[in-house]
Amino acid sequence: MGQIAENLEIIHAQIAKAAHDAGRDPYDVQLVAVSKVQPEARIEEALAAGQRCYGENRVQEAQGRWAERRAGCPELKLHLIGPLQTNKVKDAVALFDVIETVDREKLASALAKEMAKQGRVLPCFIQVNTGEEDQKAGIAPADLEDFYRFCVEACGLNVVGLMCIPPVDEPAALHFALLKKHADALGLSQLSMGMSADFETAIALGATLVRVGTGVFGARVAAPH
Repeated sequence: MGQIAENLEIIHAQIAKAAHDAGRDPYDVQLVAVSKVQPEARIEEALAAGQRCYGENRVQEAQGRWAERRAGCPELKLHLIGPLQTNKVKDAVALFDVIETVDREKLASALAKEMAKQGRVLPCFIQVNTGEEDQKAGIAPADLEDFYRFCVEACGLNVVGLMCIPPVDEPAALHFALLKKHADALGLSQLSMGMSADFETAIALGATLVRVGTGVFGARVAAPH
């Protein structure tokens, strides 16, 4: 067994234990392997080990990595987990299966128009800036309900859940609990939260998707300049 296959086995075991400990079904938690800036060999090993759900931050990078692979792997699921510029919406809708980072009205409108044009109805997550950090994308918690209504009622987006990236210097659990509270208030069942260092905590607090990069692939390789 290769290192990445071994890592995946360990992560799945940790997911199962965290779910059991929380009284949840492990099958209700999906592993999104964060494949950004990973070498081709690592991607191939993960695919060979059976991993089919991947998260990418940048549309252009994801196109180079996945566009050709899609044809030979119809069960592949690609999640956009990084900020999306409106000029990349056409390519994003064509390539990805899930958009996790809807965070402003202009983007919601552009996504709705492009999905209609391409005949695709992609599940979307609203990214919530739970720490209200100036440098971080996401809708402020106070604006979430109105923004959700805009996405669903004005744009007709298929909003299935919420996503967050907690501040690095605060306990993640507080932010996961806050996201769960908001999701419950809106009647949303999906929560994308938790990364390599804290996904077990996220599962205990209701995560249905965990985004794990380093835990699966090892240390990130620096992007070429």
